[in-house]
Amino acid sequence: MANTFGADILIQAEDPEMAAAFYVKELGFEITGTTPMISLHGSYINLFIERGPALGPVLEVTVANVGEAKARLLEKGCVIVKDEPDFPRCYVRDPFGLIYNLTS
Repeated sequence: MANTFGADILIQAEDPEMAAAFYVKELGFEITGTTPMISLHGSYINLFIERGPALGPVLEVTVANVGEAKARLLEKGCVIVKDEPDFPRCYVRDPFGLIYNLTS
């Protein structure tokens, strides 16, 4: 399985604009987009903020096929936190508590 970790981290916040302002002021990120989510870029990582209840930090993992990876991970005890098959992407919590976004 040749998956890759991206430089992207996603969080959800009840007030994405307030969260973005914090990361710009305190950590030096730059806002590079506002739709469909707020995009912040830094020197080494990119942070994306969606409106919603906090999931904690979500790492991005690129896979060849989201559906196949999701099925395999469910068999291994992972839980689907949020499924967006039209995107396609799927948020998974593994048995060790890490949440990641499977994308292709």
